[in-house]
Amino acid sequence: MRHAKRVDANQDQIVTALRAAGANVWIISLPVDLLVGYKGHTFLVEIKRTVKSRFTPLQRDFFENWGGGTLARIDSPDAALRMIGVLK
Repeated sequence: MRHAKRVDANQDQIVTALRAAGANVWIISLPVDLLVGYKGHTFLVEIKRTVKSRFTPLQRDFFENWGGGTLARIDSPDAALRMIGVLK
């Protein structure tokens, strides 16, 4: 039986920052946390609490084998805004 996924503490701040910048954000949870659209670009985003946080086996497999659009691993609102090009 599956348990509810633990949401990273920084997810709300990251989602808020992306939406404030004009991005469309969907919380999808699997295989990554967010689906983000910004100015014609699509990003699949995995949020981690810190840069040292590890992927689950499912996430590791997904990142190693994904053949589509941009995948990103972020840990802060600033990293999210850099991802979409709002911050340098």
